[in-house]
Amino acid sequence: MITLSEPPRLIRPTTAVRTSYLTGEQADCLLRGAATEWLGPASDDFDAFVAARDHDKELWGVTATVYWYVSAEHYLGTLVVRHTLTPELHVDGGHIGYHVVAPWRRQGHATRMLELGLEKAREHGVSRALLTCEPSNDPSRRVIEKNGGVPDEQLGTELRFWIAGQ
Repeated sequence: MITLSEPPRLIRPTTAVRTSYLTGEQADCLLRGAATEWLGPASDDFDAFVAARDHDKELWGVTATVYWYVSAEHYLGTLVVRHTLTPELHVDGGHIGYHVVAPWRRQGHATRMLELGLEKAREHGVSRALLTCEPSNDPSRRVIEKNGGVPDEQLGTELRFWIAGQ
């Protein structure tokens, strides 16, 4: 296992982690069987790719902020804070979405990343955060519960959890 030289933190997207971002996301896509075509244009002009993510923008019909979870030159994952929710996001999405890329999973990073993400959500005015996950996603469910997630009713195909602000 790679030893990280500094504790990971949430930051706005940065060109400083170009290689580890592209390789981590490619490994993650291949593991999940997801499309990788977007990596070519991202690789060709990483500066523009980062610039398009380094500001609040409308995603899923609401204002959202993208953060990357990094340690020095290592990209470990992405976290998105949605400042408000649409009716659809109340069912499938919630205030915070996150993922740790495959090479860094099962090392406690998701739990810490969500903890930091909840702080960012509070900075954006989210006093009570909704998080969702698929019923079969036990690792994500455990991460949410470790961060104080209280189960709510299941709507649609997602488990729903609320985490009160501190």
